[in-house]
Amino acid sequence: MFYTSTRDKSIKVTAAQAIAQGISEEGGLFVPCELPQFNLEKVSSMVNMSYIDRAKTVLKEFLTDFSEEELNYCVEGAYAAAKFSSAKIAPTVNIDGNKNILELWHGPTCAFKDMALQLLPYLMTVSAKKTADGKTIVILVATSGDTGKAALEGFKDVENTKILVFYPVDGVSPMQKLQMTTQEGGNVAVCAINGNFDDAQSAVKSIFTNAEIKEELAKKNMMFSSANSINWGRLVPQIVYYFSTYCDMIEMGKINAGDEINVVVPTGNFGNILAGYYAKQMGLPIKKLICASNSNNVLTDFLKTGTYNKNRDFYTTTSPSMDILISSNLERLLYHMSGEDDKLVADLMNKLVTDGKYTVSDELIAEIQTMFDAGYTNEDRVDETIKSHFDKYKYLCDTHTAVAVKVYDEYVKTTGDDIPSVIDSTASPYKFSASVLKAVLNGEIPEIDEFEMVRELNRVTGADVPAPLASLKDKTVRFTDVCNKEDMSRMVFKLLEL
Repeated sequence: MFYTSTRDKSIKVTAAQAIAQGISEEGGLFVPCELPQFNLEKVSSMVNMSYIDRAKTVLKEFLTDFSEEELNYCVEGAYAAAKFSSAKIAPTVNIDGNKNILELWHGPTCAFKDMALQLLPYLMTVSAKKTADGKTIVILVATSGDTGKAALEGFKDVENTKILVFYPVDGVSPMQKLQMTTQEGGNVAVCAINGNFDDAQSAVKSIFTNAEIKEELAKKNMMFSSANSINWGRLVPQIVYYFSTYCDMIEMGKINAGDEINVVVPTGNFGNILAGYYAKQMGLPIKKLICASNSNNVLTDFLKTGTYNKNRDFYTTTSPSMDILISSNLERLLYHMSGEDDKLVADLMNKLVTDGKYTVSDELIAEIQTMFDAGYTNEDRVDETIKSHFDKYKYLCDTHTAVAVKVYDEYVKTTGDDIPSVIDSTASPYKFSASVLKAVLNGEIPEIDEFEMVRELNRVTGADVPAPLASLKDKTVRFTDVCNKEDMSRMVFKLLEL
């Protein structure tokens, strides 16, 4: 299988090249030239498989330049039982009737990013040997909270790699910040920026395509790559868990093979829901992909109107991983659904840079709306949803999952479409203890530190505290740097000690 760029479809690269490089030279994102097809028989054959075997079944269709031995090494290393608190890796939990929760946070950093970022270092190592042997890969990451820690943990002390993570100084939860600033490893570095996630992400993309910076790195036998979902190696593992949850629902007796399901995803950068789109296009019986936004509802507005406009107020919410106004992966969807019109995509992305907005044709947005629906939830309703679900079902969800649950409930109420559905749960509630505790107690929380907050949430709800979060209490803060977004290029060289 070959991959091309969303902004220049004359480009053809292998999976290893796409993963090692991260982003195309002209700034486009790598996408598969064609998608493998999974018929009902093939999907049914995966029902009795382990998560590891399901992953191999899907991934081998995309990583055709990886040998069977290489693929086994990657997948078995990534999803080793010791790394995940659930034997199912990503279990599906039935809440009530047709409402099911896909728990994607049982990995070492307690967020859905682990599902991809435990695998990416293995994919990157194999890819680099095939395409960039001898070079040190510099992983450059912008994070709104979860990607940073998951990438740091995944790439910690991986040979021939260095990883630099930038996060918005006031845009992550205390637990997320502590996870990153205490990170162990000799090849890791972390820096806060004065700005929001979009500022960090835009600067990272600019650094990636800066010829002078790349030339300086090349002199040191280094090259950039990405662990953000702009990297195909970050996105392709996410396709797996949509096939896996469908198989789980068959196994649970919630559906029969061939039945349609709806999928609801809380997302800011669009990667997680885009993986569901790829699964649907491959043959998985998904009826609607429902995009759930928080108060930063730029995606909802686009999916409803066809106009993408980042020129709006930015809100710092209790679901910070979705506090994003520039959704990188939407570019991939526009490429596929416009009939692979790379010139159109390049033009739209240029308009986003120059004007901060663009509008697609009526025909294109109508086509997108046949597959996608969307809704958003403000902060008060997030709290209400966390409390009502805990009171009614004794199920404790984090703030991001609550956004999706509320959007799903509103979707069913509005459309009457209550077929069996899967809601992505993207983080442990303990990553956002203060917000979740405040919701459960209806606004009355004691003035205590983050770890006492964790203990109090456990006392009030009885929900298990993930071991990786409990162990943070005694770790030493290693990284305290803060820079302006304009100084990120210089900070890259400082962190690399160049």
